[in-house]
Amino acid sequence: MRLQLAPSVLSCDLSRLAQAVAEMMDAGADWIHFDVMDGQFVPPITFGDQMVASLRPLGPTPFEAHLMTLTPERHFEAFARAGCQRIIFHAEASPHALRLAQSLRDMGVQAGVSINPGSPPELVRPLLEWVDLVLVMTVNPGWGGQKFVPTALDSVRAIRSWAPELDIEVDGGIDPTTLPLVREAGANVFVAGSFLVRSPSLAEGIRRLRQACG
Repeated sequence: MRLQLAPSVLSCDLSRLAQAVAEMMDAGADWIHFDVMDGQFVPPITFGDQMVASLRPLGPTPFEAHLMTLTPERHFEAFARAGCQRIIFHAEASPHALRLAQSLRDMGVQAGVSINPGSPPELVRPLLEWVDLVLVMTVNPGWGGQKFVPTALDSVRAIRSWAPELDIEVDGGIDPTTLPLVREAGANVFVAGSFLVRSPSLAEGIRRLRQACG
């Protein structure tokens, strides 16, 4: 299973966001990850589809939107139009997660479902045949720069045992120390944000993460 890096823009300087995304693309990012927060599902508010659309002309690297929102289905079409090839919603946000996953695939985009570190992995088990990716949060969603939650590794292991071929993404506290841990547990897509902006450059941070992938 291919190991992929999906750098997040969450910790970047928004006044220089286009430059940062271009640098991530040039450094070989497999995806660009957009953390969309509504101030309800999580306290912060970040940005919407228009910002994503404004960055789409920078290059062909695929975009994914991680919707940390209470009513994610209201935003599916907007982010698909903005150029996101994958849209991820939270299983905790909807009692109709299967319908939401089906609607994303009907739009021609990849369907992803996410769980918080305190949620049991069984929450997504009925959806595994209907999604293209499961995102296991390895910090509590809402802010960058948090400490990695090691108990989330158990969720990664469980989901991998149920779905040997499914893409499993992890997000939160990912750096060259924690990436091998989540890789060994079964994750193959790695979101990183605060580590990258603390690096000498985004390109250097991506290079170090790629090395950690082995």
